[in-house]
Amino acid sequence: MSRMSLPDSLREPLPGARPLRRAAADERLEVTVVLRPGAPELWRQRLAQLGRAERTAPLTREQFTQMHATADADLRAVAAFAEANGLTIVQRHPARRTVVLAGTVAQINDTFGVELWQFEHPHGTYRGLRTAIQLPLELQEIVVAVLGLDDRPQARPHFHIRNAAKPRRSRAATPLESSFTPLQLAALYQFPPGTGANQCIALIELGGGFRPADLSTYFAGLGLPVPEVIAVSVDHATNAPIGNPNSADGEVMLDIEIAGAVAPAATIAVYFAPNTDAGFLDAVTTALHDSVNRPTVVSISWGGPEPSWSAQALRAMDQAFQAAALMGITICVAAGDGGSSDGLGGIAQVVDFPASSPHALACGGTRLHATATAIVRESVWNDGLPAQGASGGGVSGFFALPLWQEGLHTTDVQGQRLALSRRGVPDVAADADPRSGYDVLVDGTAVVLGGTSAVAPLWAGLLARLNGSGGASAGWLNPLLYAHPAALRDITRGNNGAYRASRGWDACTGLGSPVGVQIGALPGA
Repeated sequence: MSRMSLPDSLREPLPGARPLRRAAADERLEVTVVLRPGAPELWRQRLAQLGRAERTAPLTREQFTQMHATADADLRAVAAFAEANGLTIVQRHPARRTVVLAGTVAQINDTFGVELWQFEHPHGTYRGLRTAIQLPLELQEIVVAVLGLDDRPQARPHFHIRNAAKPRRSRAATPLESSFTPLQLAALYQFPPGTGANQCIALIELGGGFRPADLSTYFAGLGLPVPEVIAVSVDHATNAPIGNPNSADGEVMLDIEIAGAVAPAATIAVYFAPNTDAGFLDAVTTALHDSVNRPTVVSISWGGPEPSWSAQALRAMDQAFQAAALMGITICVAAGDGGSSDGLGGIAQVVDFPASSPHALACGGTRLHATATAIVRESVWNDGLPAQGASGGGVSGFFALPLWQEGLHTTDVQGQRLALSRRGVPDVAADADPRSGYDVLVDGTAVVLGGTSAVAPLWAGLLARLNGSGGASAGWLNPLLYAHPAALRDITRGNNGAYRASRGWDACTGLGSPVGVQIGALPGA
């Protein structure tokens, strides 16, 4: 049988990793095979219309499935390939364009022409490839990606806990706030009235969990009803609280409590998945095509430096976000907490993915100074790198310059302006500094959290409010916001390492922080 190498499927080992031994031949694993969409030309045409801020009616999930689900012939070709190699089809999702196959390491090695090894690195072990994935020629045009052979941790949560004791609030005079509830931030950012009724916000979580008792306590403290929170298992992952506020539990609870406070009548669907490239993608596509909960907004507070992703995974995730745009679903993604180097240090200038997808609303971070009733000043979040964190931002090394960012410039810390040559990150921002952070409850402990992890669910809550009040989904918001930058509060102070804030869009806080009522007044928002 003639084979071809699947482009960009061989991943470099993690820094400091070394091959330890061959993966056990009888170990069972599952692999996600991502397939091409149906009617790709129609897909591209409709996406191009949306990219020009033409607010056409989105496709329903049912319409999307009819138009763009994987063709039956493609599914049959993959099924025949699996059967010929003794693999089991665990799941088949035409709308998600994925087929999940299962088999032993020995079977997977033979099927995909690879050699799976266990690698050892400073933080543990993982299974990875030493050769590129091979596919038969008849699948060359059908298969977009094969994910899950490499099971290294793909992403990290983007939150920071403030270790100092929480200062006591004083309501005398007009003090500057040092931490905020989500409701206070919604008021400061002038979110219009609304509860998110008849909406569902999807949260993507790659670890940790929530405890219902904590949610009851937290929302009672805000004087709000406890929102309906649904845990959805993806690829065998479950709601599994760790018991430590500085663990992934902090991420899960931060996301739920912010989104649930801002849009208390919305359903919160939490999609728990393994922290791998396959798990991450499967969580996103499960949420997008969930015909029961039907999310209209997705909030993602996990990510990793663009170079840590394989190109096939970057493309597969971006295609999922394109599908979201076609269906009128907004994807809000934290832009990262590692400044302009995304935590890699040195002179590296790297952006975080999936925030760098042009089809995501990338959410950067600010430091907020405010009285109880008004914002006094707002600047780029930068607590000092690398340990303390700063707003992620910069220029993608992978994605082309989108139409709606043409003509923009980046400004470096010396004040030099350079024409933006590729996708710029972030798009928007909001409070992310732990010093002006969010009052939340995690594992029974009241803490103040910050990070761009908080910004994504804050924007998601705003959009759920707008969707619920307006009766239509805001959808892919980027082209609309760039056409109407005055709907945001421009941030012109501070830097995130290599870049500094400037008038208009910048690579620290994007277009700025929300003025909710003005965003709600935009045509189609």
